Amino acid sequence: MTRQTGGLYFGATQATSAESFRLFTQALNTWLGVAASLRFDSWDEAVTHLCTLSDRPGPVVLDEFPYLSKVEPALPSILQREIDRAVSDERPLSLLLCGSAMSVTGGLLAGSAPLRGRASLELVVQPFDNVLTAQFWGLSDPRLAVLHHAVVGGTPAYRRFVGDDAPRDLGDFDGWLTRTVLNPATPLFREARYLLQEEADVRDTALYHSVLAAVAAGNNTRGGIAGYIGRKAADIGHHLNVLEDSHLLVREPDVFRSGRAVYRIAEPLITFYQVIMRPQWGLLESERAELVWRDARSRFAAQVIGPHFERLCRAYALTAPPERFGALPGEVGAGVVTDPQRRRQIEVDVAVFAPAVPGERRRLLSLGEVKWGEVMGARHVDRLRRARDLLAGRGYDTRDTVLTCYSGVGFEPGLTDRGEPVRTVGLADLYPSPSATQ
Repeated sequence: MTRQTGGLYFGATQATSAESFRLFTQALNTWLGVAASLRFDSWDEAVTHLCTLSDRPGPVVLDEFPYLSKVEPALPSILQREIDRAVSDERPLSLLLCGSAMSVTGGLLAGSAPLRGRASLELVVQPFDNVLTAQFWGLSDPRLAVLHHAVVGGTPAYRRFVGDDAPRDLGDFDGWLTRTVLNPATPLFREARYLLQEEADVRDTALYHSVLAAVAAGNNTRGGIAGYIGRKAADIGHHLNVLEDSHLLVREPDVFRSGRAVYRIAEPLITFYQVIMRPQWGLLESERAELVWRDARSRFAAQVIGPHFERLCRAYALTAPPERFGALPGEVGAGVVTDPQRRRQIEVDVAVFAPAVPGERRRLLSLGEVKWGEVMGARHVDRLRRARDLLAGRGYDTRDTVLTCYSGVGFEPGLTDRGEPVRTVGLADLYPSPSATQ
C-alpha cells in the first residue's frame, strides 16, 4: 500500500535506540531520494522534519511501533505534538502506527496516553471465524474443521508457517499434526512461545506460562490458578492483567452469579501448546511427535477440543438469526445455576439473553448444553429444564426460553418432539454449506 501511494514504510526491529534511529534515518533518506545527505541529531528532529513535509502524497507507516516506543519513550509525545501542529496548520498528515504487541498498542490511545484523542481510526485485526478459516484452509468436512480450528484458530499466517500444508481429510488429521504443528522444523512449532515473549510487559515468562498452563488444564478461576502454580491469589493479579491486556487471556463473567468469572485462553494455539506440547517438549524436539501425540489424544479431547467446541457454539448463538431463538440475541455467555434442593450445580454452556430493557425482567431466549463427543438425549434436556425452572424462580423471564442441545456427534431420535421448544445444533449448523446461506 505504501509503495503504491508513494508513502514511507518503516518496519522496526528489536534494537537499541541508537540503532533504531540510524535505520529510521536511512529509510527516510531513501524515501526522500537524497542519498543519505540529511543528518539528524535526535528522534525529535527527524520526526519533526518528516511531519512537516507537504509534498509527499502517501502515508507514513511505522510498523512494530512498540519496539520504537520501548527504546524511545518520548516518541509518542513527539508524535502528539506534530499531529497537533498539523491540525492547527491545516496541513495533511497521514500516520499509521502498527504493532503486534497488544499490551502496548492497546495503550497508545488509552487513559492519559499522549496520543489519546489524536486517532481517526483504531483497527484491531481479528482472526478469521471458524467458517472463514475452514474456507481459507480448504476444509470441507465440518468435524475436521473443528479439530483443525481447535489447534491453529483463525490466524491466516499460520498456513504459511506450515508451507500451505492442510489436512487432506479427517483421516489425515493425525498425520498433519505430526508433520506440521508438532514438527520442530516448522516455524509454527515455537510460535506459542513467541506470542508471549513479544509482549513488552512480560518479564518472567516462566510464571506467565504457568498461569496459562493452569487455565488450559481447567483451573480457570483466580483461586484455582493461584493454587495450581503455588502462589496466593493476590500475588497473580498483575500477571492476569498483563495477559488480558495482551489479548492472550479473556475474563468471562458467570452470567448467573454476580462477581464470579472464569478465565479463558484467547489463542487456540497456546492452549494446544500448554496441554499437548509443553509437557513433552524434550521428546518433541527429539522428533518423537507420533509418540507424544498418541499419548496426548485423551488430553486433547478433554482439555482442548471440548472447551473449544463450547466456544464455537457460543459464537454461533451470538450471530444466530432471530428465528433461531425467537429474537435477536443481546448477550451470550456461560454460567452455573445452583440447585439447593438437589445439592448440585448445573452448568449452562450457552445462555442466550435478549437485549436488556430497563425496568423489565431479564429475558432468557435459550439455555444450552454442549457435548463434543456425546450423543445428546432426554437427560440433557431434563437438566436444562431444571435450570430453566430454577432461573424462573430467581426472577428471570423464561416464558419463551428455548432449550438447545449442541452436539458434535448427533442426537437421540425424537429429541425435538417432546411437546416443548427444544432445538438441536450440530456441525452442519456451525458450518453451513454455501447453498444454505444464500
